[in-house]
This record gives sequence, C-alpha cells and structure tokens, in this order.
Amino acid sequence: MYRTLTGIEPAVRSEVAATKRAWPDVVDGLPAHVSARARSAITAAAERASAFALPALFSERVSAALTGPASGLAGEVRSFAQLATRGWKLIVAAIEQIEHGSPPAARFARANVALYIECVYDAHFTLAQIGKQMRKGWEKLEGAPAFGSSLTLAQINQLADVYSEPDFRLYPHTGVKLGS
Repeated sequence: MYRTLTGIEPAVRSEVAATKRAWPDVVDGLPAHVSARARSAITAAAERASAFALPALFSERVSAALTGPASGLAGEVRSFAQLATRGWKLIVAAIEQIEHGSPPAARFARANVALYIECVYDAHFTLAQIGKQMRKGWEKLEGAPAFGSSLTLAQINQLADVYSEPDFRLYPHTGVKLGS
C-alpha cells in the first residue's frame, strides 16, 4: 500500500494542480459564458483526471482481497479516480450542451452541473482523507509492533503529509446548489 500510494503521488499531484487551476471557474457554477481561459483550465483538469491510471492494487477485483484498513483506503483512491474523472467529463459536456445544444438540453445541463461540480469536490475531499485514514489504520493495528520495518511511523507520517487536507482539498466548498 505504501509503495503504491507513493508511486501514484506524481500523477495525483498533477491532477490536483490542474483541478485547483480550474476550481475558481466552476466553484460557484458555470458563468453565462465560459471564457477561453476557463475552458482551457476545465479541459486540462478533465484530461488530467482521465489520464490518472488506477493501480491494480486499488481495482475492485484486486482490492477485494485486502483486509482491514487497507480495503477502505483502496476504495477511497478508487472513489477519487472515478469521481474526479466523471465529474470533469460531465462538466465539459455540460458546457458543450449549454453553448451548442438545444434549449432543453442546455437547461438540463445548467440545472445539473452543480452535481458534477460536487463530484469533483467530493473526489478531492476523499483524497485529502487518505493520510489520516492511513495513520488511523496503522495505529488501530498497533503500529510499529505489528508492522516492524515493513511500514514505519516515518512512512506513515510521510503519507499523512502528502495526502493531506491542505494539499488536496478544494477551497472553498462549492457555492452552487443543484438546480440553480
């Protein structure tokens, strides 16, 4: 788990950076007209989320064999990947429908884009909890006596510092409500 989480860190940071660049453009919903700069940032975030390759350890099939806290952590990483990818794809599709779709399609897209924005927020909130959950799991399983040198407190602290709220959570929380 430790090696896999540290191995995906560069890809996660790339997705987070792209999302944080686009977040101000969507946090309060889509404007009446999406600027070229905002469209570029949103498209880049969608591309980075789609490019994230979920490691086999976190797939449903492989993670089904994990036990204890590792199972939950695998699910959190998988949730991040799925929510971020789908949320950004649907935001891009909503922009397309709002700008080029039929009036009913545009109304539907605008009425539902808050749900897609909330998906992106939830993905990053989940990601930001991984460090805390890793530490809780390590402590629950009695830490150093149980793991010895295979998973040290220093490694747990490293993951807690990397997968943290200050680094991965989106601020502010979404300001748009479904149907607005």
